[in-house]
Amino acid sequence: MQNLKNLKTLSIPSLLLAVAVLASGCHKTEKTTVETNGMGPAQTAGKAVDDAGANTAAAAQQAGDNARDAAQRAGDKMSDAAARTDASAREAGAEAKANAHEAGQDIKQGAKDATDATGKAVERTGQKMQDAAK
Repeated sequence: MQNLKNLKTLSIPSLLLAVAVLASGCHKTEKTTVETNGMGPAQTAGKAVDDAGANTAAAAQQAGDNARDAAQRAGDKMSDAAARTDASAREAGAEAKANAHEAGQDIKQGAKDATDATGKAVERTGQKMQDAAK
């Protein structure tokens, strides 16, 4: 368990160097000059560290590109949803306005009808009072 805690404190470059050293070995091999390009063990280890760093950088760049693309797609979807919501809200507002206008017209007509009915009732009452006075 103690070894796992120590691993957490190691830095990535330290790990890459350790892997490169282990992979290349610290002793002279019997590889030909063509296989090593005339490099010794330290140069081979350095090249392995450089290659590992380049691979890590490329992987990080790809992950960043993927995250950026995903964020862009999410932003586009949010914009589309907002546009649809805005259009729906405008449509609902227009419908509410039309309904309110229609209700206002109904109230206006109802008030006119009530006024007409009241006027006719007053006329009939007045006629009855005149007939009763004769």
